[in-house]
Amino acid sequence: MTTDVPDADVLLDAYRAGLFPMARGRRSAGVEWFCPDPRALLPLDERFRVRRSLAKRVRHAGFTMTRDRAFAEVIARCAQPRPDAPETWISDELAAVYVELHRRGHAHSVEAWRVDELVGGLYGVSVGAAFCGESMFSREPDASQVCLVHLVEHLRQRGYALLDTQFVNPHLEQFGVYEIPAEQYLRDLADAVRQPVTWEASGG
Repeated sequence: MTTDVPDADVLLDAYRAGLFPMARGRRSAGVEWFCPDPRALLPLDERFRVRRSLAKRVRHAGFTMTRDRAFAEVIARCAQPRPDAPETWISDELAAVYVELHRRGHAHSVEAWRVDELVGGLYGVSVGAAFCGESMFSREPDASQVCLVHLVEHLRQRGYALLDTQFVNPHLEQFGVYEIPAEQYLRDLADAVRQPVTWEASGG
């Protein structure tokens, strides 16, 4: 299904209903909507796996980790072409809507810094106790993976129930990504959306 790029209200309602958009390219008009079956999730319990070398990087890589410090820059970096992905699904119009969601407190980022340089990051949309991961980038080895580990730690602390990754890919397999039928995902999502969980504590 192809539509015009949604506004922030429509986009947020779509995530609550289990849908997410993708554009055909950076300059494309409109978006296509998806609700994969099966749906991929990362576990937020003991099934989440961190290989020993990455755990060492988390502790000793020397990154400064932040949240929501550079959301617009993170999504701009995620939208840049890569050797394995020369075309992006994040159009300029769609990125602007996510930035608006961030301004309203519904989209969030995790960043890894080397001194003052942004070297890794990820972003997604928060609806109740569900976090819908969207994209990540890395300018240093393992920087995006370190961000993912910090994201999971933060979601656990805040009481989130779901970490949606949409699709399985080799990058996520090491962490224990798994799939469930879309019907089950939509039931679990409906439960999560109703939970009074927030990205930050009140006033945070």
